[in-house]
Amino acid sequence: METPCSAATLSWEVLILVAHHLDPKTIAIASCVSKSWLHSMSSDLLWKPIVTTYFPSLSTLPSSVSYIRLFALGHSANTRRRKTPSKPILSLGDIIFAVSISSKRDSSVVAAASRTADEMVVDPPGVFRFSVGCDGCIAEKSEGLEEVVKVTWNVVVKGWRGVFTLMDCEGKVGFMRGGEGWFSQELPGPRCCWKVVASSVVADMKVGMCGGEESDGGKVRVEKVSIGILSVVEWRYVGIEDGLRYLQHFLL
Repeated sequence: METPCSAATLSWEVLILVAHHLDPKTIAIASCVSKSWLHSMSSDLLWKPIVTTYFPSLSTLPSSVSYIRLFALGHSANTRRRKTPSKPILSLGDIIFAVSISSKRDSSVVAAASRTADEMVVDPPGVFRFSVGCDGCIAEKSEGLEEVVKVTWNVVVKGWRGVFTLMDCEGKVGFMRGGEGWFSQELPGPRCCWKVVASSVVADMKVGMCGGEESDGGKVRVEKVSIGILSVVEWRYVGIEDGLRYLQHFLL
């Protein structure tokens, strides 16, 4: 009387035939039964249609890598993309935004502001964009004057535990009632040298003017400054947590 075959001695043809009806996770578990099962369950005949189904872009790569390896690479990359990022260590109450606008011609301070981030207005809510009124050193300019100015935006961790310059550039701004001036500067990727690797975010600053009335003697001044971190890929401001995660790479 013939003894029935054990599961470990099934022919590789039968194993692959059965495996075609299994999901990738079950196939991976089954491959641990024995060396012969591992060999059968690693066949390109089995994994090529699986890779084509789950990761069609990988199945067309001109690679000598086995299809089971391609599936593992695709699965690992997909898992990393879906991984929820950890909460930022920094909070808005930990950092101070210091903004300064000065005349390039005579270095006089046109406007300046320094606030902790949680004291500023988040505009719009939920995104890393803040508005602050300019007080302290404020210079009035004749309406219609266009001047080259130097703008800086520094982020300081309370207690001077860290400093990072988000913006330090020059540009022209026109002093007109109700006018606006825009400035932007590309930011480095986290832990990358400045300008070595192009990033997908920029520091953004909008300068709003007021005055120009008869009662002001025709003088115009900077009323408000809006600052934020803008994603140039999605063309929108990043969320608050994403902004804090970015800053902590340079501040902590």
